[in-house]
Amino acid sequence: MNTRIQAIGAAIACTAVVVTAGCANPVDGTPRPDSFVPSIDNPDPSEAIDGVAIVEYPTALHVSPDERVAYTHSPPFGGRHDGVWAKCTGIVYPQAIRTENAVHSLEHGAVWITYNPDLVSAGDVELLAERVSGTSQMLMSPYPTLDAPISLQSWGHQLKLDQASDVRIDQFISALRLNPATYPEVGATCSIPPSIFNPDNPPPFDPTTPDPASPTTVPE
Repeated sequence: MNTRIQAIGAAIACTAVVVTAGCANPVDGTPRPDSFVPSIDNPDPSEAIDGVAIVEYPTALHVSPDERVAYTHSPPFGGRHDGVWAKCTGIVYPQAIRTENAVHSLEHGAVWITYNPDLVSAGDVELLAERVSGTSQMLMSPYPTLDAPISLQSWGHQLKLDQASDVRIDQFISALRLNPATYPEVGATCSIPPSIFNPDNPPPFDPTTPDPASPTTVPE
C-alpha cells in the first residue's frame, strides 16, 4: 500500500467519527468542512471542490536566496523553491513575503492564504486571518499582483475566490492542510529559528516578473 495512504489510515484510526467527502449538511444542502476530511477511500477530497486547480510537481528542488523562480502560476503552489521555508505556524504576515520561501512551506503540508489588498475589504482580511492565526501549517500574506481577491494554495493545489465568506475556503483547508496524500514532506515542521527565517522581517516580495535570461532565474 502507498505510504501516504497508510499515513491517512493511521490518522483516521485515531478519529472517533470519519465523514466521507461530499456529505451534505441536512439543513441547507451545503457540504460541511468536515465533509472534506481525507479518508483511505478518498485521499484528496479537494477534487470535489469547485474551482480547485491541481498540478503535480517534483519535490526537493531548492534554489538559493539570491535566485528567483520563473513560476507559471501566480501565486505559485509548487515547483522549485528556496531551501528555507517561511514560518507557517499560524502566522498572519502583514506584508507580502518572498514566494520562493512560501512555496517551501507548502511542501511541509501548509495552506497559504493570499489576498490582493486592493480588492478585499478590511473585514474580509479579518475573516481570513481568523482561519490562520495560531493554527499550525497555516500562513497568510498579502499578494499585491494577485489577479483575484483571494487565493488559497497547498502543495499542487490552488483555489481563487472572490469573498472570505465562501464556504470553499474551509473545505479547502479541511481537505488539504496536513493531508499526507497531497504533500511530499510528511512530518516536516513549520517552525524555524528566527535566525534562519525571521517572521518579523521576512525576505521581501518581488513583484517583477523574473527575466528568463537572468543567471539568477531558474525554471519552475
